Amino acid sequence: MATATGIYHRTYKAELALRHTKAEFARLIIMAAALVAAPSVLDSYWLGIVNTILIAVIGAVGLNILVGFTGQISLGQGGFLAVGAFTSALLSTRAGLPVPLSLIAAVLVTAVIGAMFGLPALRLKGLYLAIATLASQEIILFVVKRWGFLTEDKGYVDVPRLNIFGWQIERETFETQWYWVLLPITILAVLAARNIFRTGLGRSFMAVRDQDIAAEAIGVNLTRAKVTAFAVSSGFAGLAGGLAAHYTEIVTWERYTLDVSVLYLAMIIVGGLGSVAGSVYGAIFMMVLPPILTDLAEALQDTAPFLSDQLPAIKNAVFGLAIIVFLLVEPRGLDRIWSRVKDYVRFWPFRY
Repeated sequence: MATATGIYHRTYKAELALRHTKAEFARLIIMAAALVAAPSVLDSYWLGIVNTILIAVIGAVGLNILVGFTGQISLGQGGFLAVGAFTSALLSTRAGLPVPLSLIAAVLVTAVIGAMFGLPALRLKGLYLAIATLASQEIILFVVKRWGFLTEDKGYVDVPRLNIFGWQIERETFETQWYWVLLPITILAVLAARNIFRTGLGRSFMAVRDQDIAAEAIGVNLTRAKVTAFAVSSGFAGLAGGLAAHYTEIVTWERYTLDVSVLYLAMIIVGGLGSVAGSVYGAIFMMVLPPILTDLAEALQDTAPFLSDQLPAIKNAVFGLAIIVFLLVEPRGLDRIWSRVKDYVRFWPFRY
């Protein structure tokens, strides 16, 4: 047969596998080949954009765990990224911890702080919870801006070039070496998130999202589920923030404002709420869009010079328009669009 008529399982092991069909394995091989070939094909500029995408994927996956899978809306992702960035930077520079240990500490510290700010979720829902998480964003930014100890009253923290047990990033191959550092970390983070929802804990998150009263009636501990969701989500944000600190080699509060929280929320809306793959698609879309708009404005500078003059405003308008279009046309985001494309190819020439 050219195509499968369905997916059938004879064992529980087969049912729990992440890949079931030959087409899925083929796409996985193609994606792996593309990831391996990326440093050879892309120049430093675009490879740098890919590196920022890899970091953004981790943060977007974490936010989707909270918003998409648990139904707890959050506008504080920028603040949790800041916690991870400052924690890892300070521990590696002042305490002298190796970078891997400082990143682990950043994850743990951010998870604890996220769980603390998640306590209002036990009483609040919807818009009220969004306002509470917005408060966490502002509180964290207030602390990092006003507490002179963090930056030694300089307003920023200098982070030395990445050095892991004697191996140091070289300036000549900076983006390429960082790519090979970030890629396996991002893959592991995505796989970890994917597997969370194959466990009882992950299923309790989804039960809370679908109907918390019914979830409690069947034995789900709402307190544990909601607080743990905030902790896990914040832990991913802490990892992304710590990686960003060492990648950019500078930490300052301006990188973690409310705009960043809105950007990450846009990633998961565009990519698809309640989908780990959607987080990846959304991060790619929202991080590639600005350089594409910049290149377009430069290409049309002679015929439409106003595009370059108003580029920041145009980017914000395009971001907002993208969110509105996806909410109206396809609320389930790019992940659902990709699923439809796969179904169309699989069933062609039939319509079903």
